[in-house]
Amino acid sequence: SLKWREQWEVEKLRDWEPPEVFQKYYPYGISGFDKEGSPVIIVPFAGLDMWGMMHTVSKSDFIRITIKTLELLLSIAAEQGQKFGQEAAKIVCVIDMENFNLRQYAWRPAGEVIVALLQMYEANYPEILKACYIINAPKVFAIAFAVIKNFLNDYTLKKLQIIKNDPRKWQPILLETIERDQLPAHFGGTLTDPDGNPKYTTKICQGGKIPKSYYSKKTNNTSPPEDNFTTAVIKNGEKLCLPFIAPVENSILKWEFRVEGHDIKFGVTCQDVDGTESTPVPLQKIDSQQSHETGAITCPTPATYTVIFDNTHSYIRNKKLHYSITMDSPLTGKYDDDNNVGLQDG
Repeated sequence: SLKWREQWEVEKLRDWEPPEVFQKYYPYGISGFDKEGSPVIIVPFAGLDMWGMMHTVSKSDFIRITIKTLELLLSIAAEQGQKFGQEAAKIVCVIDMENFNLRQYAWRPAGEVIVALLQMYEANYPEILKACYIINAPKVFAIAFAVIKNFLNDYTLKKLQIIKNDPRKWQPILLETIERDQLPAHFGGTLTDPDGNPKYTTKICQGGKIPKSYYSKKTNNTSPPEDNFTTAVIKNGEKLCLPFIAPVENSILKWEFRVEGHDIKFGVTCQDVDGTESTPVPLQKIDSQQSHETGAITCPTPATYTVIFDNTHSYIRNKKLHYSITMDSPLTGKYDDDNNVGLQDG
């Protein structure tokens, strides 16, 4: 909308010089054009280091660079539309999910930014997508997509094709609409870097882990807002057990925690409705004093999942723990508050 464009000063973003970290670590690029002339965008999604980004730039700047990118793509698509017709005025996107790790998106700030971007896209850039191929999608991507799809309209959903990690399946689909000389060799095309790199990194930024030297002083503190965290002191020789109920199939158990100054053992056990016990996450020693440990698992059946913080290996030190744990719905991304409260054992 016009009001939204004024709020974000979209016209001025053309002259905005983004922070260097975006130029080096914002994974995307234009490889060429499809057979009808539409721009083809490649997104190596696993190269997006959300933890590093959120410790380097503000959420607003992350949204600004996305707006600036979309505006650039729209401008190119409009030029193509004038040359080759209306179908060329839309965008083709290839999102490569190879090596995708759901873990960083279980971290609340990362998830919030992704949701904000999806809402912004749907509200202000409707129907610019010609096709979107999500390739090399691992099984765990289904957990993320169960939440993401709730923020996409029917038009966008119809344009998505999610294809598993099998080049024999997705390469022919890409080549139906895109000539080989418009695709990196990594995706079945012929484009390579001068040194033969099949990912065509001279045009397609691959992203990657952002060095801590980029982290800003304002965001260098690894502690997220404390109002979303619970603090507990686990005495030496003791453990903290937090039961959570997964009320429906494929609920998502998410966790984030940090221990001040020391390590702790962490694990998750499960007891289903028949009383059968299992260990989805075996106990292991975690050293999270420098950064927050984050993670998520999908809960395939209704059951009670118990998150365990174990300090029985320590005979001297108490451990001060900051944690946030939720059991989320596979459809809406959240349950009522009653389902999100861990019950402290003892």
